[in-house]
Amino acid sequence: MSSATPKKTWSQRFESALHPAIAAFNASISFDIELLEYDLLGSEAHAKMLAKTGIITTAEAEQLVNGLEQIRQEYREGQFLPTIDDEDVHFAVEHRLIELVGDVGKKLHTARSRNDQVGTDIRLYLRDQIDTIRGQLRAFQQALLDQADRHVETIIPGYTHLQRAQPLSLAHHLLAYVEMAQRDWERLGDIRHRVNVSPLGCGALAGTPFPIDRAYSAELLRFEGVYRNSLDGVSDRDFAIEFTAAASLINVHLSRLAEEVILWASSEFGFIKLTDTCSTGSSIMPQKKNPDVPELVRGKTGRVFGHLQSLLVMMKGLPMAYNKDLQEDKEPLFDTVRTVQGCLQAMTILLQEGLEFQTDRLAQTVTTDFSNATDVADYLATKGVPFREAYNLVGKVVRQCLANQKLLKDLSLEEWQALHPAFEEDIYAAIAPQQVVAARNSYGGTGFGQVRMALSEAKKRLLVAE
Repeated sequence: MSSATPKKTWSQRFESALHPAIAAFNASISFDIELLEYDLLGSEAHAKMLAKTGIITTAEAEQLVNGLEQIRQEYREGQFLPTIDDEDVHFAVEHRLIELVGDVGKKLHTARSRNDQVGTDIRLYLRDQIDTIRGQLRAFQQALLDQADRHVETIIPGYTHLQRAQPLSLAHHLLAYVEMAQRDWERLGDIRHRVNVSPLGCGALAGTPFPIDRAYSAELLRFEGVYRNSLDGVSDRDFAIEFTAAASLINVHLSRLAEEVILWASSEFGFIKLTDTCSTGSSIMPQKKNPDVPELVRGKTGRVFGHLQSLLVMMKGLPMAYNKDLQEDKEPLFDTVRTVQGCLQAMTILLQEGLEFQTDRLAQTVTTDFSNATDVADYLATKGVPFREAYNLVGKVVRQCLANQKLLKDLSLEEWQALHPAFEEDIYAAIAPQQVVAARNSYGGTGFGQVRMALSEAKKRLLVAE
């Protein structure tokens, strides 16, 4: 039978230490070490607040802050390495602080619980990560805009149901992803406000009898406000779920683009060529060049979705207030942050240097299908033919062309006029791919004028800080 672990820093309520297997099961130090610098930051603010309100002396607060700063330095230099015996990052810091400054270190936890402490740390962490991800989204948008700038008049087949639909400006296609990323950026900004609320001072669940100043510690930590209810403050994880939901949407958008890149790089499409910097080969087939980056992004998206589900299920049955289940919020959150940041970085690099659009192939592709059929109907409508009548007529034309292995551009003027007397010589210009795209100049459309305007507007949005 395993011997018990050394006794922890619990109250005299406990007569013996944890079983070593239970101690390991309980411990979170292996992953919540990620919060160490945020724990130090929150503790420094708490110490200063305790001094401001007279709960401890100014000299004691200075000792505490100096000790916490020394721990920060030791950690950065690799000298402070908590182990499983420390259980979690909060006890690890407290134990080391007492070693450094003596009994005054035991005063730091006055008017504070681990419940509001960990809630504070995780919000400080997530606030920083949101700022980083929003910066990455801007870089991703810029990479898309750089490609779009080069390809305003490059024509690409547009699809619905993965069937050829209508030709598009390639820039217009890329700008759709700029819009998705803009919503992601705005969504994270909105969530940041709800992340940036301080639970410090809520105590274990009921507040504290000490005359603390929650607004002051919140101000020191640059929080926008404090939780109005102590029960809510220690048990709320809405902000983590909201972030993970927003992260899931970011990866939805990245994965959609990744899927298109994978298709475009195939021999069947041939719309892009992958460069050596973002692709690998096969261990057995020497001719292969594999789209590893978009495939990994597509695969990693599932794990982000899984983390969202994990957090939702964790929270759905928890009674007030704090429960140990909440320890399980960190690994999904941390991995979501790492995964989204990695995917954004990889897709940005892919856009910047990992692919080359094959403009000759694209130009040839849009001349070999019936994606200009709607423009024939539109042409007749401008000549006074009711659109539904024109639509049915063009369907008949396409059927005849398919039977005769012709395209619309191959029909003679006599054949056009035999179908309807409204057709004139200008039908050929009207159904040319460049004109088909240029004609769609309604706001938000793929017309070249609209695309240039959209590019200009998108570049201005990237300059907005908030």
